[in-house]
Amino acid sequence: MDTDKEEFLREFGADYGYPNGPKTIDEIRATEFKRLDGLVYLDHAGATLYSELQMEAVFKDLATSVYGNPHSQSDYSSTTCGIMKEARQQVLDYFNASPKDYKCIFTSGATAALKLVGEAFPWSHQSSFMYTMENHNSVLGIREYALGQGAAAFAIDIEETLHHVASRSTVVPVRVSQHQIQRRSEARFLEKEPTGDTYNLFAFPSECNFSGLRFNLDLVKIIKEDSERILEGSPICNGRWMVLIDAAKGCSTNPLDLSKHPADFVVVSFYKLFGYPTGLGALIARNDAAKLLKKAYFSGGTVAASIADIDFVKRREEVEELFEDGTTSFLSIASIRHGFKILNSLTISSISQHTASLTMYVRKTLLALIHDNGASVCTVYGSDSLKVSCHEWGPIVSFNLRRPDGSWFGYREVEKLASLSGIQLRTGCFCNPGACAKYLGLSHSDLLSNVEAGHVCWDDYDVVNGKPTGAVRVSFGYMSTYEDAKKFIDFVRGSFVSLPNQIGCGYHFRERSIPFPDKDKKWFAGFMAILVMLIPYMSHHSYSRVELILPKFLIGMKHLLGCTYNSKAFCVFWVPEGSGSRLLAGSFYLNSITIYPIKSCAGFSTESWPLSNTGIGHCLRYDREWILKSLTGEILTQKKVPEMCLIGTSIDLHQGILFVESPRCKERLQISLESESYNGSGEEICIRGQRYEGQGYNNEVNSWFSHALGQPCCLLRCSMSTSYYLNKSGSVGMCRDGQSRLNFSNEAQFLLISKESVSDLNNRISSNAKKGSSGVPVEVSPMRFRPNLVISGGEPYAEDGWRNLKIGDNYFTSLGGCNRCQMINLVNKAGQVKKSNEPLATLASYRRVKILFGLLLRYEIGDGVEQEPESLLQVGQKIHPNSF
Repeated sequence: MDTDKEEFLREFGADYGYPNGPKTIDEIRATEFKRLDGLVYLDHAGATLYSELQMEAVFKDLATSVYGNPHSQSDYSSTTCGIMKEARQQVLDYFNASPKDYKCIFTSGATAALKLVGEAFPWSHQSSFMYTMENHNSVLGIREYALGQGAAAFAIDIEETLHHVASRSTVVPVRVSQHQIQRRSEARFLEKEPTGDTYNLFAFPSECNFSGLRFNLDLVKIIKEDSERILEGSPICNGRWMVLIDAAKGCSTNPLDLSKHPADFVVVSFYKLFGYPTGLGALIARNDAAKLLKKAYFSGGTVAASIADIDFVKRREEVEELFEDGTTSFLSIASIRHGFKILNSLTISSISQHTASLTMYVRKTLLALIHDNGASVCTVYGSDSLKVSCHEWGPIVSFNLRRPDGSWFGYREVEKLASLSGIQLRTGCFCNPGACAKYLGLSHSDLLSNVEAGHVCWDDYDVVNGKPTGAVRVSFGYMSTYEDAKKFIDFVRGSFVSLPNQIGCGYHFRERSIPFPDKDKKWFAGFMAILVMLIPYMSHHSYSRVELILPKFLIGMKHLLGCTYNSKAFCVFWVPEGSGSRLLAGSFYLNSITIYPIKSCAGFSTESWPLSNTGIGHCLRYDREWILKSLTGEILTQKKVPEMCLIGTSIDLHQGILFVESPRCKERLQISLESESYNGSGEEICIRGQRYEGQGYNNEVNSWFSHALGQPCCLLRCSMSTSYYLNKSGSVGMCRDGQSRLNFSNEAQFLLISKESVSDLNNRISSNAKKGSSGVPVEVSPMRFRPNLVISGGEPYAEDGWRNLKIGDNYFTSLGGCNRCQMINLVNKAGQVKKSNEPLATLASYRRVKILFGLLLRYEIGDGVEQEPESLLQVGQKIHPNSF
């Protein structure tokens, strides 16, 4: 046992690993989770994992039993009804709820249970829907039902009173901070306002799925019994308050006791508890609260009688039968007993202690991480200093990471690097916008600005205007181990912590291509001496950017310094604004041109190719002018359909034909470039906020592509781009070409790659393989990055510092680096698409402002210069960086 684990066990050994259980954690992992060998799974808040022992029991049950439809009257149907009755009781027992007081209504998930409450709740104009800021979107969605029926809705923050007088009461005093009241047009609700009692609904989670904070369950009694004092001064505190608890996350390690905290409604999702089954949840409702729900729709199983041709229906009286529409998922319901058996064998208290020990270890370790300059690495969201009404932490740690200069690492970068290291975690806002905004300090203005900049859930815009838009979350389950936590901590240390022996200088810092040999150390010492002498001069200038330069006068000093100059060694150097000579090392030439007619399919290289003037910008003619779309409307890309890289393309400009071929198709497809080849149907397409008008093709063309990909799809050609937006994110290297977009490109019309940069990358991959840090070395071609333009000459990564460039008589502006994803790890080997960790893993080890590789470009027309209708790019043309 290593010393780190020994130290961990000294602190947490009494709680970690089920020391008094039927199996230790090591035995559990070895016998029930063999599939996790080599994998670290840390997204149990999203979905925990099912046990192999559990699934064996489920399969044996289904393979040896016959379950009939519970709405039938056969013997096997009666068996099913008996199993369902037992399952309902198991759910109530888990929450210590008496069947005299509560009923268990099975739903398709926690979201469906919340939706049921929202649509059936007795809202009125006098009603209020109150909810904590820390709530899942599925809870916030209830707001639509409330506002739609004329009720008020508002969010609150809850703080425990810090200095309250000790008393015999076990209820902790709280203070409520109310946000603005939301209400829609009132006039149309007043005429049909029902008479009778007013009912209000308060919703909160037992555990915040963003931060892991567990809310004080005393809130149930406080709101139900003392709402007037809590909401003192509020104009909407009349009527009876009912309480809804979202326990989907919290009940996996800390189920609430409904005998002590009698909430009216509790929702649960079973895959959050024990991994399987998915698509099954429950609403646990107090009997008196359930009777207040008014359900409009009726279905099979919910009625005692109905008449088809007159307005007559008699509904069933039992709560479960009344609210479970149609045939329930009875096979899934029969399976939950095997999941409960696993939890009960370990005991919930032991599971809670086990996961808490891992959570505290990770939280403390992350908070202790510092860079070599003393700056903190990690900001953990939620701490003991927060005055939030909670008693303890759930098994969640949410955080963001900072660079030594205080700027943020994007959470998507963390997620990509973690995936390459075999670590599965989650990033974003976790469908909890209130908690996300609260902990990240995002104002309404920030949130709206982010949306206007194009940011939506699940995208790559992780830092906008210098602020994170989400966080990184790790969460633990009953089968998580110290080794999982340790591997994660080691990953953070190795990937994001700046150590004293590491050298960095600004965002464009790159390690030397080749370490200095002894004979070059003297040269480097001389270089540094001259650099020190230049510092006073540099301090009187403003610096616009970082550039990679090799001052030519230093080359001439090689004899003076008595050593040989190593052209592969370079340094980061600040260049004053307005300085005349850039002194860039070497000359650059256009090495190849590649066109990709169909988005995400293979392209073809050519010696020369025309640039088309689209009216709002230039692009390579026919580049990414076609896309493939599934019959459901999804745009197909290699990320989801890797086989697209097997589809080859070429264009004959003289014949006016696009040729397409695939190893799965015997015949080569020929598509005319003229408009008469369309089938006449057009449709609007929206990709990454850009709207296009596309033209479709006939069944013969679509059938060819469907056969090539092994799934139904159709081909569309871009005929018009009616609108565009300019991204305002301000994120480093994440500029979009919003001014000249026409074809189906993602971020820019042109992507440039340097052969020298690719060569350096290959050297690093080979070096890592020799050191044993990666597998068999691979040779990466520039084409792996799907560039339009490949250049040669100069130093590796010289392109990082270019603001603009000239190729022949054509001018381009740099839009920043291209943020790489795992698509570059796909490679076509003998007609088979293979996936590995390279080259993304090696890029991630040293390209650390996101994982940028390659340069995004936009074509520019010089002021006062009349451009020809069509320009031409040719292989061999000289490239002039920073020429305008």
